[in-house]
Amino acid sequence: MQRLGLFGGAFNPVHLGHLLVAQAALEELELDRLFFIPAWQSPFKQEIPTAPAEMRLRWLRLALAGQTLYGVDDQEIRRTGVSYTIETVRDYVKKFPHAKFFWLIGADNVPMLNKWAQSDELAKLVEFAAIPRLGKTSVDFPRPFQGRMLKGFPLEISSSEIRARVKAGLPIEAIVPPFVAQAIQASGAYL
Repeated sequence: MQRLGLFGGAFNPVHLGHLLVAQAALEELELDRLFFIPAWQSPFKQEIPTAPAEMRLRWLRLALAGQTLYGVDDQEIRRTGVSYTIETVRDYVKKFPHAKFFWLIGADNVPMLNKWAQSDELAKLVEFAAIPRLGKTSVDFPRPFQGRMLKGFPLEISSSEIRARVKAGLPIEAIVPPFVAQAIQASGAYL
């Protein structure tokens, strides 16, 4: 049975923390492939301004260039509007009917899983893998969700911190892939 990881998020912008999470998920969950799925708009982060979707998608592709175990899926961006995980998961189940799916989620978002659209169906279709935060080694998944905590490489990098650094004119090269740093600076995003 194929084991597929699904990593949804704004990736506003993609950074080294995302890439370390992906590597940990590949290893710990023994994934055959991991798909990064940038959201058009998260239902829980509608107040946070994002770089244009096409720009975030281009940065993801730059960050993952040459990586054969990773893919970038633009279906949520093509759908536009608020992105709901259940729609994306249904699409994967249809494309890969015999696969086992793991959805990567920040450990701080686990308590909100029951608020996700059509959460009962979602809980039946995927297992969740929580991304650790520094100092947090376990998390309780609300019923009916099943999941596990990744050991990973806990690294406190946030996209909001990167956006603030760009706005302040501070360097970001040490926390985002080099080509992504150049593309962000050339785009004028977050200024």
